[in-house]
Amino acid sequence: MAISQRDSSHDYKTPLLQNDVEAAAVLDFKHSSSFSGGWRSAAFIIGVGCAERFAFYGVSSNLVTFLSGPLGESTATAAENVNTWSGTASLLPLLGAVVADSFLGRYRTIVFSSLLYILGLGLLSFSAKLPSLTGSDCGNSSQLTSCYSQLQVIFFYFSLYLVAVGQGGNKPCIQAFGADQFDGQDPVESKAKSSFFNWWYFGICSGSLCTRLISSYIQDNFSWVLGFGIPCIVMALGLFVFLSGTRTYRYSVEGDGKSPYARIAKVFVAAFKNWRTTPSEPLANLPHQSSEKYKFLNKALLPDSDLKDYNKICTVSEVEEAKVVLSLFPIWSTCLVYAIVLAQMSTFFTKQGATLEREIVAGLEIPAASLQSFTSLIIILSIPIYERVFVPMASAFTGKPSGITTLQRIGVGIFLAALSMIAAALVEMKRLETAQEYALVDMPHVTIPMGVWWLIPQYLLIGVSDVFSMVGLQEFFYDQVPNELRSVGVALYLSIFGVGNFLSSFLISAIEEATSGVGRVSWFSNNLNRAHLDYFYWLLAGLSVVELGVFTYFAKSYRYK
Repeated sequence: MAISQRDSSHDYKTPLLQNDVEAAAVLDFKHSSSFSGGWRSAAFIIGVGCAERFAFYGVSSNLVTFLSGPLGESTATAAENVNTWSGTASLLPLLGAVVADSFLGRYRTIVFSSLLYILGLGLLSFSAKLPSLTGSDCGNSSQLTSCYSQLQVIFFYFSLYLVAVGQGGNKPCIQAFGADQFDGQDPVESKAKSSFFNWWYFGICSGSLCTRLISSYIQDNFSWVLGFGIPCIVMALGLFVFLSGTRTYRYSVEGDGKSPYARIAKVFVAAFKNWRTTPSEPLANLPHQSSEKYKFLNKALLPDSDLKDYNKICTVSEVEEAKVVLSLFPIWSTCLVYAIVLAQMSTFFTKQGATLEREIVAGLEIPAASLQSFTSLIIILSIPIYERVFVPMASAFTGKPSGITTLQRIGVGIFLAALSMIAAALVEMKRLETAQEYALVDMPHVTIPMGVWWLIPQYLLIGVSDVFSMVGLQEFFYDQVPNELRSVGVALYLSIFGVGNFLSSFLISAIEEATSGVGRVSWFSNNLNRAHLDYFYWLLAGLSVVELGVFTYFAKSYRYK
């Protein structure tokens, strides 16, 4: 990271208002670290991350209930639409990261996207109010009939996807901006940066836990308008917290003024042009040759008659930079099944829990979507244990400050996710047996006499899996990309879950098509007592085992930056 000195007594200019601010506002790590950056700045950023997750999960956690209730969609259609929206929300950070790294900078992207986020949440709350303004009755949400007109449905989805766009700019930048507050070249701050990813995840899981307990209960028992409105208010408070820390932040700068995307693209274009070119000397003998992987990119170093401008000729460092980015994709692709597994928590896990006894005490029944709070609670409890107990113990054996490598951490999480699918399949088999035992197979709206606590093992395993894989993926993709592509690194991590949600939606559609029809009962029948979610869970468990094997193969050969 390029740095410049600036006396702490000087007045700060607001980054939002100055084009070259990110160059002017970068503080010298050695002389001003006590004034800027570090945990004080990170606290503001973790706070807004907590608020953003409260807002996002305030919408997503119970969305399948809204779609299959007031909007009148079938179980399979609602699950597909939730997965499609979640997938879009997870892929849009790639666009947000490009905008941040190439044009606006992280700070301004966070501010502008947060404003868009708040607008989307406000419109979403208003869209939930529309049927009552037109005299429609949404009181009966158990039938597959919509109380929304076609125009109101369009407005609802427009608001929903506006939230996804706002999240797409906010999510990759806020986490990368938080990690930027620590100097990776300083031994103390480098260790603090690794710890930041744990506490960052602790903060955002605290936000998701609160919203799953509060928003879901309000949505199921009081009002969808208020249930969507509260996340809007919390997101506005989060933006206020973020702006409050403006004078304490460290701001990154561009290294040489060239777009990192242009540099990387130039390498691939040059390598393609020189594909059949025979070098005058063996490439292996070229000076400063530092990597033997992806040798086809080495041909980008050969002179091209079309490249008359010397500045257009690729350098060794540019080629190596392209190789680093390319080497991430085997890891990225072998985590997609893990993302498909996580997609079930907000869809079929919720529908599964809605059929069980959820009464805690007399007169108090927890919403099905609130069951996801068990996962957040497990994460919140596990991260301090991981940080204070597991890491020191593992470090004593491995000699590594972080205990285990990031790829080892991700692998453990994938293994635990496979176990969660096995647990989910066994519990679903028990649920179907209980429905048959009490002759409730053809009474889908009657609660099955089986406690919702049976679902805790699958939620618990998902939670512990997140502590390993989610945090590991965040740190891995942030650290392994070139410095100027840190926002893109976070976006790549998020895109795993975007593509995973789309794959989950495709898988559901394909299985729905294959298993439904005349005389057949779909695995995802609206009557879950006749459906076979257990088959689906077993399929995901098998795919997870295969994924773990392929991931292990690529992880063993991966060379850290």
